[in-house]
Amino acid sequence: MIIKLTHAHVIGTIIAYIFGVFLVPMVISYSQREGLVDVPNERKIHSKPISRIGGVAIWLSTMLTFLCLVFMSYYPAGSLLSGILLGSSLMFLLGFVDDIYNLPAKFKLVIQLSIATLVYLLGIQINSIPILGGIDLGFWSYPITVLWIVGISNALNFIDGVDGLAGSVTTINSITLAIIALAMTPPNPIIALIGFILAGSMLAFLTYNFNPAKIFMGDSGALFSGFLLATISITGVMKAATLAILLPFLVLAVPIFDITYSSLRRIFKGQSPFVADAEHIHHKLLHAGFSQKKTVGILTSVAIVAGAFATLFLGENTIRAYFVAIAVIVSVMLLLNLIKVLTKK
Repeated sequence: MIIKLTHAHVIGTIIAYIFGVFLVPMVISYSQREGLVDVPNERKIHSKPISRIGGVAIWLSTMLTFLCLVFMSYYPAGSLLSGILLGSSLMFLLGFVDDIYNLPAKFKLVIQLSIATLVYLLGIQINSIPILGGIDLGFWSYPITVLWIVGISNALNFIDGVDGLAGSVTTINSITLAIIALAMTPPNPIIALIGFILAGSMLAFLTYNFNPAKIFMGDSGALFSGFLLATISITGVMKAATLAILLPFLVLAVPIFDITYSSLRRIFKGQSPFVADAEHIHHKLLHAGFSQKKTVGILTSVAIVAGAFATLFLGENTIRAYFVAIAVIVSVMLLLNLIKVLTKK
């Protein structure tokens, strides 16, 4: 199995990063001027107000990159891609409004379910499970698809509690899903393109989000990124008629485990699973004495190892391409973090 990157994948990643590097400082300046900042409280670990609308820069970087690819004649046509871009933009808009007005959790859930239903009707569906000769989900296709999209979207929001964590995990997950999409038979370069562009946008955001963060992605960034990971995992991997349908569960192990653990813990305590607390996995690591940077390093490493097992399933060439991509991504992350430390001094 041979992994082939097209010009669009490489160029899209670079363009998204360049857009992000310029957009994030503009968003920071605007949010501070308008008072759109996250104020510290007993559940937060930061000590001063920080911009909370980083999702604006992430969304703009991603969409402007697609616009550039249109002008460069690289934009791939396809109804599923249109549905993904529309749904992710609506999810971003919901998160952005929530970042400003702090919407009720149940209201947000209703809107998320509506957005997931819309993209389901546009063809983004989990239709079967390739076990025991293949099981057609029939009616269950709808609730399972919606649960996956809404669940993963919120899972990214759940782990966004430590500087650089959600951004780092999203970058690793998006690159992993993109490589898997290229390695499938037949390959899906259109869906892989979304993963590469998201990774480029997220790397630019991480330039300003590593500890100590100057900006948070907020609900707008977390819901947008989580929605993209959920939908590209469906269209790029789960459409395959093999056990590869199970790979996204492995790739997205960190956010899936956290949202499952957090929700069950709250339910068993007689609490609403939608009420925020300070007992997520990253909080546990912080309470155990790990610093924010070490906590991010541990959970990002888990995401990398999970991705390695997933790509190993697809053969030697795939895991080789994965390790090359991860080496590049991690090197860029470390370089960005080093530059931030040096410039601070």
